Amino acid sequence: MQTQFTPEQLSDPGIRRANDILRSCVHCGFCTATCPTYQILGDELDSPRGRIYLIKDMLESGRRPDAKTVQHVDRCLSCLACMSTCPSGVHYMHLVDYAREYIEKNYKRPLFDRALRGVLAKILPNPKLFRLSIYGAWLAKPFRFALPEKLRAMVAFAPKTLPAPSPVDKPQAFPAEGQWRKRVALLSGCAQTALDTDINEATIRLLTRLGVEVVIAEGMGCCGAVTHHMGKTADSHDSAARNIRTWMAEVNGKGLDAIVINTSGCGTTVKDYGHMFRNDPLAQEAATVAGLARDISELLEELELPATPPRDIKVAYHAACSLQHGQQIKLAPKKLLARAGFTVLEPADPHLCCGSAGTYNLMQPEISAELKRRKVNTLEELQPDIIAAGNIGCMMQIGSGTGVPVVHTVELLDWATGGPKPAKLG
Repeated sequence: MQTQFTPEQLSDPGIRRANDILRSCVHCGFCTATCPTYQILGDELDSPRGRIYLIKDMLESGRRPDAKTVQHVDRCLSCLACMSTCPSGVHYMHLVDYAREYIEKNYKRPLFDRALRGVLAKILPNPKLFRLSIYGAWLAKPFRFALPEKLRAMVAFAPKTLPAPSPVDKPQAFPAEGQWRKRVALLSGCAQTALDTDINEATIRLLTRLGVEVVIAEGMGCCGAVTHHMGKTADSHDSAARNIRTWMAEVNGKGLDAIVINTSGCGTTVKDYGHMFRNDPLAQEAATVAGLARDISELLEELELPATPPRDIKVAYHAACSLQHGQQIKLAPKKLLARAGFTVLEPADPHLCCGSAGTYNLMQPEISAELKRRKVNTLEELQPDIIAAGNIGCMMQIGSGTGVPVVHTVELLDWATGGPKPAKLG
């Protein structure tokens, strides 16, 4: 793709990176085949190729974004299926992230949207505030018919119950059992520590059983993904910088072999810290942290999870977009489940997003609901006993549309190797 940026524009690192990405696109349109919003809406501007044209025009002209461009960029899930499909290696993730930052700085949204996005940016990265918001949603449920559409979606999404805060999520170290093999830091997550405490507990049990010392580092917090994808760069970098300094203190202290992440949406962001901070004094430390980041399935492959006898349990595996497209981890979770004795099934459309996508199910409820319906249908067609996924957002989204138990992959692996049966299985 030809671009016409001026030398002055190219002096901006963000524009320079956008220019490189734009010039790698050859307009082939392969991306439209796997784009969820294009499949649903059938609008070229709701495909990656269409959004690339809109972003190019917006950035080249240096103008303020118009409502049409903002609408189509907002409708992007950042599922990154287009990056897995693209034969030219177009790094769409960095392009759309920069476009969102540009929109956030240069476009004035309607008052309600500004307020809603501001509230989400404060609440979701803070587990205590997130818990309080769920309590508020419970109180609002009888009156949800009178609420605006997006608020109705938020109230409807609130789970019926919340677990008590888990003691494992407090700063501490869990010693390895048996022969010591590794020392890792675990990112405990934000929404996950409020919505589903079983995931971190299973992760810690499984890793320590395999000879891994697990550290919950003092000072660790939100990875920055929520605000990063809203274009709120200052907020996301503040969160990320805190984690970088926290984990580097562990690296420079007793050392770390890995930073383990069991929420794939967070993992994609942490692995991108090197890019996010490439022009920052923390660049070297950020690159070190990004290089240490591992999805839990990656680490378990390295540790060679012990094989267990086959069991008569059919598990439908849902591949989270952030795992299969954002991190290009496609086989490890399925191999681990099979090694643990489960019969692993995969839906006919493994690349299709479930519609969760961070705050997407709250900000774009109609598109999200249609994606959830399609994903749930393809999973239920397999007639599984259990649905497994590696991301809390996907688990909540799919779980709200099916009666089949939805659990994290690590919960099944923990159970198969000596841990308790996941409570979700009854």
